Amino acid sequence: MSKIIDGKAVSAQVKERIKAETAALKEQGIEVGLAVVIVGEDPASKVYVRNKKRACEEVGFNSYEYALPEDTTEEQLLELVQKLNADDKVNGILVQLPLPKHLDDKVIINNILPEKDVDAFHPVNVGKIMIGDYSFLPCTPAGVMELIASTGTEIAGKECVVIGRSNIVGKPQAMLLLHRSGTVTICHSKTENLKEVCRRADILVAAVGRAKMITKDYIKEGAVVIDVGMNRDENGKLCGDVDFEDCKDKAGYITPVPGGVGPMTIAMLMQNTLTAAKVKNKKM
Repeated sequence: MSKIIDGKAVSAQVKERIKAETAALKEQGIEVGLAVVIVGEDPASKVYVRNKKRACEEVGFNSYEYALPEDTTEEQLLELVQKLNADDKVNGILVQLPLPKHLDDKVIINNILPEKDVDAFHPVNVGKIMIGDYSFLPCTPAGVMELIASTGTEIAGKECVVIGRSNIVGKPQAMLLLHRSGTVTICHSKTENLKEVCRRADILVAAVGRAKMITKDYIKEGAVVIDVGMNRDENGKLCGDVDFEDCKDKAGYITPVPGGVGPMTIAMLMQNTLTAAKVKNKKM
C-alpha cells in the first residue's frame, strides 16, 4: 500500500510559513498585494479567483480583484495591466487564463512586468528558469517539487519521467527536476513505448490531461507518482491522469485528485507574491 501525499496538509504548512513572513514584513511597514484580473464569466475561472482571494486573506496579503466583462478589448485590458504595473501597492499581477478568444494571452502576459509576473509565464522569467537563475517558479511545477520534498525522496540521480510538454507544467517541471540533478525524460503524444519509458521512473509526473490514462502497468514498484491532471471520469466525478485505485498499491507515494497538486498551486502563487514583495523591498 502506497503512502498518500496530502496536498492540503503540505499547502497548509507552506501558507503558515508565508503568513509568518508576511506578518514580519508588516511590522517593518511593508504590505504584500496581489492583483487578480478575470475577464468574462467562465465558471471554473471564477472558482479559481475566489480560492486565490481566500488564500490571500489566510496569509495576510491585500487582494485586489478586477472582474471585467466578456467584451473587454485588448486595449482596455492592456491599459489595466499598465496601471497595475505602475501601482506600488501591487507586488504580483495574475491575469486568469484562459482569456476570451478575441484576446491574445501572449500579448497580455508579455506586458506584465517580469518582476510582478507571479505566474512566471513572461519570456524573461521562462528564460531565467531555463538557466537556473530565477526568483519565481511556475506555480504548479513548484508545488510538485514541494510534494516530492515532503516524501523525503532524493531527486539527484533518480530517473524522472514527465508526461506532457506544455509550457505551463511539462517543460518547466522537467527543468526543475533537472536543476535538482534528476535524469529527466519528457514524454508526449509521439513518444514510442510510453509504458516502458514510464516504468523506468523513480519519480513519475503525469500532466497529460487524459482521465485515468496511467494504470499500474505504467509505473515502477515503489515509484513516487505525482498526478497533475484535473479531469472528469465517465460518471462526471473529478479525477486525475492516474488511475488512483489501480496504482495505489504499486506506487511508493501517490497524490490523490482532488487534494494533491491542486492546493499546492495556490500556495505557490502566494509564495511567488511574497518573493516579489521581498525582492522589491530588498529583503531577499
